[in-house]
Amino acid sequence: MVKFARALRKRMTPHEVRLWSRLKTWRSEGYVFRRQAPLGRYIVDFVCFTPKLVIELDGGQHSLDDHRAHDAIRDAWLDGEGFRVLRIWNMNVHNNMDGVLISIRDALEAGLRDKRQ
Repeated sequence: MVKFARALRKRMTPHEVRLWSRLKTWRSEGYVFRRQAPLGRYIVDFVCFTPKLVIELDGGQHSLDDHRAHDAIRDAWLDGEGFRVLRIWNMNVHNNMDGVLISIRDALEAGLRDKRQ
């Protein structure tokens, strides 16, 4: 699984590369993201372990029934492990990066608030 994750990091999609270039700058704010990270039997696009946020970038294939069913099973497992999953369409990364970053930041801050309660 680790070898496969490493291979995926070398072959990131253009949308993943674009988002990664922004997420890695948030380290100075205490948000440490890992890309193409193994979690259980899955490899997630991005994960921030504090506050347990997974970000998945989805292309059009994720709107197909087979992919939606697989995504639901995967999301349920991640939820059971305490992770919140934020799914973002590739086109939003391309057309609305500012909105994507606001959504991610909101999810991070909500996760931190939930941990404190």
